[in-house]
Amino acid sequence: MPPVRLTRNLRAAWRLLRLLSHLVKGLLKIGFLFPRYSQAQKDQAVQIWALALLRRLGVTLRVRGQAPLTGPVLLAANHISWLDIIVMHAARHCRFISKDDIARWSVVGTLATAAGTLYIQRESRRDALRVVHQMAECLQNDEVLAVFPEGTTGDGTTVLPFYANLFQAAIAAKAPVMPVGLKFVDAASKEPSFAPCYVGDDTLIGSVWRTLCADPIEAVVHFGPSQTAQGRERRAWAAEVREAVVALRV
Repeated sequence: MPPVRLTRNLRAAWRLLRLLSHLVKGLLKIGFLFPRYSQAQKDQAVQIWALALLRRLGVTLRVRGQAPLTGPVLLAANHISWLDIIVMHAARHCRFISKDDIARWSVVGTLATAAGTLYIQRESRRDALRVVHQMAECLQNDEVLAVFPEGTTGDGTTVLPFYANLFQAAIAAKAPVMPVGLKFVDAASKEPSFAPCYVGDDTLIGSVWRTLCADPIEAVVHFGPSQTAQGRERRAWAAEVREAVVALRV
């Protein structure tokens, strides 16, 4: 085996061991400590856990702009990878809206539920209305929510059109939306890193392994100025937020 490949495989194996250990610690904390934690303590624990997970993956975090200090606010970000949620939690704890099948994934579902994820059956219009109502209630309670309006992952070079349905929650709650631009770059060269991508024919295991094998990666989270609906209907608002997200990724 070539020395470079051997070095990368050994590095990936070490990172994998540290990753698995960290997942176990997270599950133990959820089982034994979360029942005694206040909501603020849970939120802080999730953010600290996410930051530590990034370190174990060889990913550093760079935050640009000002993350929201308090809610209500709906974060709208582009979607590249399974790693996006960890990166967003590390930058600012928030409650994600995610497809309901994630709740049934053994380890990931347990972690996502503990982090406060709201689940939606994307194929069900009735369930979408339920989630929009639930999101509006959360925003009225001054919470910070987050969505990936593209509805799927992209390759990191472009931003897909935004679905507008979930923007209705911000309109109903009279809450602002904050655009968020995400990107992954090689920590040394600052060139785009495609290792964490999870798109097309990629498998989750393959994407995770590429990330473990990769040279150090920098995850950039760029928070833009929040904006209110100002009378716009949801489709027009979603389109303008998308343009803001595109600009934040430069």
